[in-house]
Amino acid sequence: MRALAVVLFLSVMACRPRELDDADRRAIEAVLADQAVAWNSGDLAGFMAAYEQSEALVFTSGAEVRRGWQETHDRYVARYGGAGAKSDMGKLVFEVLEIRGLGEGGAIVLGTWTLTETPKAGAGVFSLGMLRTSEGWRIVHDHTSARAPTE
Repeated sequence: MRALAVVLFLSVMACRPRELDDADRRAIEAVLADQAVAWNSGDLAGFMAAYEQSEALVFTSGAEVRRGWQETHDRYVARYGGAGAKSDMGKLVFEVLEIRGLGEGGAIVLGTWTLTETPKAGAGVFSLGMLRTSEGWRIVHDHTSARAPTE
C-alpha cells in the first residue's frame, strides 16, 4: 500500500505543470532587452525575432487587432519606415513590471515602453502573452497602448 501511495504521489508530481523559475524570468527579460537593442540599432528584423512567426500571432494597438507575424511586421514598417530607418525608430526603453507564469511554458508580461528621439515619440504600457518554444520564449499576443499626450 505504501509503494502504491509513493507511485501515485510521483505520478501527480510528474504531471504537475512546470512553474516559472528565475531562469525563465531572466530569459523573458532577455527577449525584451534584445528587442530594445535591435530597435535602437534600426534593426526591425532583430526586433521582430521576438514574435512567434505564425498566423496565430495577435497584435493590438490603436484600437485595432492585427493577426499574424507578417501583418505585425508590415504595421511596424508603415509606422517607422522599416529596417535601417533608425532616425524614424528613435530610442526604445522597456521596463518590465511583472512576469506571471501561466501553466506549463506560458507567461504574461506587464510593462511600460518609452520611445524618444523620434517624431513618433511616446510612452505607454504593454501586456505580452509569451510561450516557451523550441527556439526560446516568443511573444504570441501583444497588447500595447499609448498614454494620452500631455500638454
